[in-house]
Amino acid sequence: MPKNIVGFCGLSGKPADYGAASIVVQPIPFDKTSTWQKGADKGPAALIEASQYLEFNDIETDSEVLNKGIFTALPIRAATSDALIKKTDSTVSHYLEDNKFVIALGGEHSVSVGVIKACARHYENLSILHLDAHADSRDSYEGSRYNHACVIARAREYTENIVSVGIRSMDMSERAGMDRKRIFFAHEIYDSDTWIPKAVRLLSNNVYVTIDVDVFDPGIMPSTGTPEPGGLGWYQVLKLLRAVSKAKRIVGFDVVELCPSSNKAPDFLAAKLAYTFLSYIFSDRAVRKPKDK
Repeated sequence: MPKNIVGFCGLSGKPADYGAASIVVQPIPFDKTSTWQKGADKGPAALIEASQYLEFNDIETDSEVLNKGIFTALPIRAATSDALIKKTDSTVSHYLEDNKFVIALGGEHSVSVGVIKACARHYENLSILHLDAHADSRDSYEGSRYNHACVIARAREYTENIVSVGIRSMDMSERAGMDRKRIFFAHEIYDSDTWIPKAVRLLSNNVYVTIDVDVFDPGIMPSTGTPEPGGLGWYQVLKLLRAVSKAKRIVGFDVVELCPSSNKAPDFLAAKLAYTFLSYIFSDRAVRKPKDK
């Protein structure tokens, strides 16, 4: 292991820093099953590089979550989806046993499966908030049950409580297993925030959040492998994340499917999204009453 790596927010990733950190950032640069534009394996490094240029004071929460301690782990790499899931599950389980808050950075969306598996084992009655342009609920695609188009089907093997937001693309085969009450299609929510409290109420107390960056409109997030027009805006996504953070216990999250290009703005958006969500989570934990934990 290298003695020192530059990690999220430019922090040193020395192994000695792990013990003092509340937060672990886990890069997972995997891109074996993406079906259009390749390059999501470069996403974690691009996000981490962009994060070095953030202003670390979060205005909305008047906090610096950096002070909680953020450790950036070495990337998890694997040759196959099966191997990746096993390695990710084992690694994240170790962090959870050490009482760390874990952020996974993808990579294609299939990287979420191992993280979700570990969280479902560690936390009772886990629910998932799924932000995405795509339903991602095929049981199999292109011969693989672990294709990035199957991540929600695999997640259902660990919890049935999944709420999907921003969906605007799906295959006819995905309709049969769909719980219409738990899906907030983009065309139904793009011009209003009144749906947010309903989405929050559907979630259990322990929530894992998986964020495919193509949930955003490609006007602000063009750097993704399968962009879809008609996505959500920056503040609409943040309003949802803040509402969930205030009402529930966020136990982990991921940011996936960033496919970097020469345009650095989307990389910075993804980095700021991760940092802002962390700021919400730790700020809201600080004010939550003990009985609500």
